Amino acid sequence: MREPVHSDIMEIENIKDMLEKSGKKYGDRPAFVYKTKKPGKFKEITHKEFREDINSLGTELISMGLKDRRIAVISENRYEWCVAYLAILAGTGVVVPLDKALPNNEIENLISRSEVEAVFYSSKYNEIMNKIKEEGSTKVRYFISMDAKKKKNDIYSQEELLKLGNKKLKKGNRAFIDAKIDNEKMGCMLFTSGTTARSKAVMLSQKNICANLMDIAGVIEITDQDRFLSFLPLHHTFECTVCFLHAAYKGASIAFCRGIRHIAEDIKDYEITAMISVPILFENMYKRLIKAIEKQGKMDKVKAGIKISQFFLKMGIDVRKKLFKDIHNNFGGKLRLFVSGGAALDPEVEKGFNQLGITMYQGYGMTETSPVIAAEDDKFRRNGSIGKAFPSLEVKIDNPNEEGIGELMVKGPSVMLGYYDDEEATKETLEEDGWIHTGDLARIDKDDYIFISGRKKYVIVLKNGKNIYPEELEMLVDKVEGIKESLVYGKLQDDGDYKICAKIVYDEEIMKNKYHETEEEKIKEIILKKIKEINHTMPAYKYIRDIIITKEELIKTTTQKIKRNEEEKLLKTM
Repeated sequence: MREPVHSDIMEIENIKDMLEKSGKKYGDRPAFVYKTKKPGKFKEITHKEFREDINSLGTELISMGLKDRRIAVISENRYEWCVAYLAILAGTGVVVPLDKALPNNEIENLISRSEVEAVFYSSKYNEIMNKIKEEGSTKVRYFISMDAKKKKNDIYSQEELLKLGNKKLKKGNRAFIDAKIDNEKMGCMLFTSGTTARSKAVMLSQKNICANLMDIAGVIEITDQDRFLSFLPLHHTFECTVCFLHAAYKGASIAFCRGIRHIAEDIKDYEITAMISVPILFENMYKRLIKAIEKQGKMDKVKAGIKISQFFLKMGIDVRKKLFKDIHNNFGGKLRLFVSGGAALDPEVEKGFNQLGITMYQGYGMTETSPVIAAEDDKFRRNGSIGKAFPSLEVKIDNPNEEGIGELMVKGPSVMLGYYDDEEATKETLEEDGWIHTGDLARIDKDDYIFISGRKKYVIVLKNGKNIYPEELEMLVDKVEGIKESLVYGKLQDDGDYKICAKIVYDEEIMKNKYHETEEEKIKEIILKKIKEINHTMPAYKYIRDIIITKEELIKTTTQKIKRNEEEKLLKTM
């Protein structure tokens, strides 16, 4: 097993224990930071104030008869979501975070499936909540608005509940403060992405989540001086555990991003030090950065700076922040860490940011493992890998082929309890001895670095027995200037074999400015020429033989993963 790189690991038994211990250490430090109307002036909520709000709301929830009940939370990323989430988890009952991007019918379906008895929501969801309330077809007894100031028409106000709970606390009510936590029981129910008919409800215990928090602390150094920009949706376990809960654990602060168009501005204004996100975001940021450097005619200077900095790094001297001061100033001057997860990261992007002095780690995990399984750090890094397995976890390759590639399997304290109300799916994924099937194909090298090849269910097996991993080809295609994203798939032929094809999304602006083309047929010719160039770098059986081009984005989840099944259904109709 991998040894922790950092020894400052606060032992915690459950989320309540974490909040109490970290609250004592970091109470006066900012937990959340907001912009005010005055430029450069910020409003702060301290960790002490945050915990007081959690305790107040939790106290009122218990007084409403919600002890040990399931409670849903759905909204955009905001402070009220965080308070509600922890008020449920740290002493009230089971929290059910719902995807903020789901259509109304799916929200209703998941509320029914999860059997929640209360739901916290923002005004964006007023319509569907009113519908659910009027129909009375679910178990929901309490509809709690994050935006209402007072209770109206049986819609409760989160702000009002918090105030009522605070009064009870002051009068000595300790029902929430002294609530006992069963670390082994389900504390969180998380729905995997997909339609409601197929999405599974992952059951995580507080022991699962806390094991992952301690593992993160042993691998990635975060302090109370760090500030995260929260961008990915909080309902997603990657953002929730690695950003939100880990910030609470380490006394760091969080600023909420106003949207994708404001990322660069928010990083600078808030003087962000760390950010958790998905590859597509970091890859786009890197592309824009390189374009800006080229436009300013500074690429030769930057390349020279990289050579100088790499020379000094070999002697243990880091001059990157000085050499690339202008780049760092554009990011606010304090940005030091990017952590990418959710899909494969382009190794060139990881290498590029690191060369410029912004440390970039690639991590890997799944909802069912709370979520992180492996990640890089300053000691354990190998470009293109996802690092090594976390200290508390064991990994192995199931049924490896001649290249050592097989399904990655994991065992340890952060592995889920199972899928709620789905014994068959649980048995398929989780073995009796505790090993979980990740569904990802990987190989582990002699030094225990893990390299992901792609999803097991997406691998294309040709008649000659050769395996093609679509994600590997997509990474090559996506590097072509003018291509935004791609989907590689196998088209079944009359002889029973597959023809490798790609659906490619092109950038209209780049096609016009760089290639001077606006006609789709001409654009297709340009892209085909680029695809042939890629083909010549690979064995013939991997050649992409046909393409479809479009300017419309591919269908994605809220964490920007391509919904392959839905895309391939569309392709069959073409």
